[in-house]
Amino acid sequence: MFNQETLDKYPAWENKQYQLIDNDGKALDKKWKPILSDAEIKQAYQDLLFERTADMMAVSYQRQGRMFTYPPNLGQEAIHIAAGMVMKEEDWLVPAFRELGAWLAKGVSMSEIFLYFKGNEDGSRFANARRMLPVSVPIASQLLHAVGIGYAMNYNKEKAVVFAFVGDGGTSEGDFHEALNFAAVWNVPVVFIVQNNQFAISVPLKMQTKSVNLAVKGYAYAVPSVLVDGNDLFAMHEVLSFAREQAINGKGPMLVEARTFRMGAHTTSDDPTRYRTKEEEEDWALKDPMKRLKGYITDRKLFDLSQEDALIKDYKKKIDAEFEAAEKHPDYPLEDVFGYMYQEMPQELKRQKNNYENYLQNMEGDK
Repeated sequence: MFNQETLDKYPAWENKQYQLIDNDGKALDKKWKPILSDAEIKQAYQDLLFERTADMMAVSYQRQGRMFTYPPNLGQEAIHIAAGMVMKEEDWLVPAFRELGAWLAKGVSMSEIFLYFKGNEDGSRFANARRMLPVSVPIASQLLHAVGIGYAMNYNKEKAVVFAFVGDGGTSEGDFHEALNFAAVWNVPVVFIVQNNQFAISVPLKMQTKSVNLAVKGYAYAVPSVLVDGNDLFAMHEVLSFAREQAINGKGPMLVEARTFRMGAHTTSDDPTRYRTKEEEEDWALKDPMKRLKGYITDRKLFDLSQEDALIKDYKKKIDAEFEAAEKHPDYPLEDVFGYMYQEMPQELKRQKNNYENYLQNMEGDK
């Protein structure tokens, strides 16, 4: 089990990666036993399968022209599922935009997710997701919000933790460094999770930093940091469980670099074949988190996987129903776009609103 002694054995500057199972799902140490029960492992497998099914269907809806640009999660699901298992209802989730499984664990519905990516801000209301911020597209800006929430929780003497996500590209933003610095100064209960999927859109990691890894960046700010195999569900679960325990006990923030690979495109507007090789993709396919989890389940004979096709069929029906609900949702009111930023709408915003109303009228006239 990951603890302080284990953390000390994995100093980030040595570039040692915490990992528990190999690419075939076999335990690297035969003496190791998961802290998860068989029932929890089964649930994790089902949640991962649901996320992957929903994600692939979302890409399909976008390709059909029924949804706008969408950021696929394929290949990164173990990080999300592990975080979802560790988070409690009282904890905050501060997302970037590629953490589908964690959103679902927090209580966000698929219909809300579809609504958001259809351009309807009602999808950000998260009716049943307590303590979660909306998607943040400006890279790394959400980390400062996470630190502010952590500061407020300390001030109010709340026993809860903030889980904040960012991609590898976000570590090149000043907001990332400011957030780490003040997280340490204020000793806030924030777990920073860097999903290092090797590419910031099309820019490879080697063009982002000369550091040996991204976890090492935490040491400059006295933030405990560790590099983890992000495609190993068990390793991620252990590390995040430890990070939460440390934070909840007043020991401050922690930085977790989850090394993974984005198997799909950055978004559905992207073509990854232009900046990465087929060999890279084939090499990382061997480390696929679903493949490895299923390998572990099979090796330990935990339960029968033959029902997977039936599960997927059932999931597809549920996801289709959620998408249909999103398609039937009322249009986003124009007033909501312009009317609530200021107590009294400034002239510039009035001008923009008027221009858009004229545009809509012209569109109606062309029909």
